[in-house]
Amino acid sequence: GDHMALEIIGAGFGRTGTLSLKLALEQLGFGPCYHMMEVLKNPSFAAHWKQAADNAPMNWDEVFSGYRSTVDWPACSYWKELSIAYPQAKVILSVRDPVSWHESTQKTIFSKALMERAAAAPPDANRAGMMKKILVDTFSGRVADRDHAIRVFNAHSATVTREIAPDRLLVYRTGDGWAPLCDFLGVPIPATPYPQTNSSEEFGSIFPPLLKQ
Repeated sequence: GDHMALEIIGAGFGRTGTLSLKLALEQLGFGPCYHMMEVLKNPSFAAHWKQAADNAPMNWDEVFSGYRSTVDWPACSYWKELSIAYPQAKVILSVRDPVSWHESTQKTIFSKALMERAAAAPPDANRAGMMKKILVDTFSGRVADRDHAIRVFNAHSATVTREIAPDRLLVYRTGDGWAPLCDFLGVPIPATPYPQTNSSEEFGSIFPPLLKQ
């Protein structure tokens, strides 16, 4: 289809309200928005992220074909490369209290049960490569170590804030709602409430496919 360059790069880690943010961006006209859910729905997408994890040259236009924005893993691991590839794009760093962020990851994406299932029955090579970037390259395999994971989280926020020009960056705290987002993007505030998602039940229904062949 027609070439669309990414307009918004989400630099925030998963479990910082990224699913709500995806829905919000889509409602504001910046959709479709790429998110881990898109990879789960489109198994062929994982091949791109295996390639990226292997530091292969990337055709980002192909990866994001049809998408106007991206949030969440796996793309947030490549915020810097994407900010260079799409110099006109704005960057949103979604953040939340680091302790509550880590607690949330332990109940959901990095739960002991999920980690054990993944180790016992590894997903296909592409998904495994994508997950390695998150678990090993980002967290040194120590996602359950709260202090270590929080250090990684805080260092990530500091790096993004330091490297992206202030007029290009929105540090968006979970719960901030429409106003700062709409102001940053130059669009009117919708009459409807900001999307609320990301309950554990919803997580439980979307994540099991990650472990299936």
